[in-house]
Amino acid sequence: MCPVLQTHDGFTEAVIDEDGGLKRFYEVANLLSEELRISFINKLDDFDSLIWDFRYHGQTLSLHYNIYTGISLYPQQTVNAVPPQNKAVAEVARFLESRLLINTVNKSLISD
Repeated sequence: MCPVLQTHDGFTEAVIDEDGGLKRFYEVANLLSEELRISFINKLDDFDSLIWDFRYHGQTLSLHYNIYTGISLYPQQTVNAVPPQNKAVAEVARFLESRLLINTVNKSLISD
């Protein structure tokens, strides 16, 4: 699992897991809640998509799950994203990369 950072019209999107399902989304959300101590401030749950907003170092970001595109992270305000928001996306993506990789290795060691 290596998040891919992409830039779209001035905002940064981190693709956390393009094949990730709903279970993986909740794993990511739990890591953010428990280890970064964030609280989700707005949750939009649709039939094929979830968008959960949270604040990280003063920046509002969105954790997004879609059954077709997987799990991603981006600034809540994509149209007017500013550099600190894009930096926050990259920081959270690096954190998730390290934690999800450790969890994946631990799971494979347990199943062996």
